[in-house]
Amino acid sequence: MTVRACIPVIPSADLEKSLHFWVEGVGLTMDRPMRHDGRLIGCMVSNEHTCFWLNEREGTTVSPEGYDGIKLYWTPADIHEMRSRLTQLGFEVSAIEDRDYGQSEFFVTDDDGHSHCFGVATDSIKKV
Repeated sequence: MTVRACIPVIPSADLEKSLHFWVEGVGLTMDRPMRHDGRLIGCMVSNEHTCFWLNEREGTTVSPEGYDGIKLYWTPADIHEMRSRLTQLGFEVSAIEDRDYGQSEFFVTDDDGHSHCFGVATDSIKKV
């Protein structure tokens, strides 16, 4: 028996607001919305390469002190385009930095406090 996939469950304080990052920012498509009393409480976001389940966070909507949250590493087709799109959508993104381990990366934190690193092999990108 083999595992066919793993779908991370990402907690969110406000799913409608979170979709701004996941759909408009990262470019995933929302599917399978679950609603309770008209409010979105869960949905799948995916493309041909990856899939996540976004779920309403249970309990408090405030992250506990010292909570490090979920960290995701993305490999965009065009790192400059991705950074530009997230910036245009109002997210605070870091500069793209060339790391000594051969990756060029930038970071952004989404509205739920989850850390996202976008990176590609340094020798695979055109410098702008």
